Amino acid sequence: MSYVLLGLAVFGVVTSSVFAGMVLWAVPGYLRERRVALRQLEARPGFKPPLTLLKPVHGDEPGLEAHLATFFEQDYPEYEILFCARSDNDTGLKTARRVAGRFPQIPARFFSTGGEPDYINAKVASMEKMEAEAVYDILVVSDSDVRVTPDYLRAVALPFADENVGAMCCPYRGVATEGGLWARLEAVGMSVEMTSGVLVARMMEGMQFVLGPTMAFRRDAIRRMGGFAVTADYCADDFVLGNETFKLGETVVLSHHAIDHMVINSSLWSSLKHQVRWMKSTRFSRPRGHFGTALTFSVPFGLLGWAAAAWLGHPWWGLALLGWSVATRLALSFAVGGLVVGDRSWFGLVVLYPVRDLMGFGFWAASYLGRQILWRGRVFELLPGGKMKEAGTR
Repeated sequence: MSYVLLGLAVFGVVTSSVFAGMVLWAVPGYLRERRVALRQLEARPGFKPPLTLLKPVHGDEPGLEAHLATFFEQDYPEYEILFCARSDNDTGLKTARRVAGRFPQIPARFFSTGGEPDYINAKVASMEKMEAEAVYDILVVSDSDVRVTPDYLRAVALPFADENVGAMCCPYRGVATEGGLWARLEAVGMSVEMTSGVLVARMMEGMQFVLGPTMAFRRDAIRRMGGFAVTADYCADDFVLGNETFKLGETVVLSHHAIDHMVINSSLWSSLKHQVRWMKSTRFSRPRGHFGTALTFSVPFGLLGWAAAAWLGHPWWGLALLGWSVATRLALSFAVGGLVVGDRSWFGLVVLYPVRDLMGFGFWAASYLGRQILWRGRVFELLPGGKMKEAGTR
């Protein structure tokens, strides 16, 4: 039995090392593309079509006012911001109105869907409402828990200079809004684990999806796919929108510009629920790819190898396996977290990410324990293909 465990550990360390090698191979190409994009942005006047920002909101969040303000502080000549919530009395919508009042030079409008929508994914009703009211034909969708820099819109617009581009998205670094160990562990997972997977998927099959914190589309592509309503029953609406754009024959672009994705789950329980929900959603949206994700984690196999080798009387062999597994995680931390998304939380990258790698394997295993998720205080059941329904309904 001990030899079987050792063999499994060696196999896992090898596969995760291969994955790390693929990520490290993809990073230089991405960085070259970023240098080209930055040179294009320096050219004046540059490509600056008018844009409409769609900002769905739902309740108040830590730092919401400051995060929303960054969207009004853009170095961009012509854009509007639309906000939508389920109710006119939504606290997030009230915060948005207050922020907009400080920036009267930026056109901003506010909408509500008039209560609980018919869609399973309530956010979709807000998206439909704002799309119908948008003045401009490039739609930038951004979550409420995002913080950006003044050059954000210039970077978002740049890919659309190519008429074949139908959608784009931004990579992101996790930022623990209120600090705390659990939020920082989740944040470094966003910076390194998520981005590593995106880079490999992009290298292997091209971009066939977008990332939810910031995604932008030509309005024509949204309407050709049937509108935002195509995601009405899905949890992973970003994956569906990007995949439908790809199916239309449009190019989907991963931007050179990384944004801040704020982690607001400061407690252990809230962080665990959020990460398991995300893993379950991925399991149903991309079942085969998700199953193989187990072999991209390294530290769990390193620990297993250490234990198995020690059991066989060769602890130094085991320590070598464990040391190698940690070394590959540190390589990803510096290359992806440091260079690609610009995460400056070195404690998170050096100390916490190997721990997060171990936790990530646990979240992956937990994703196979049932099909129910808790989202916005409601319980849903995930269905094959990524759709969901209210738990208990037929």
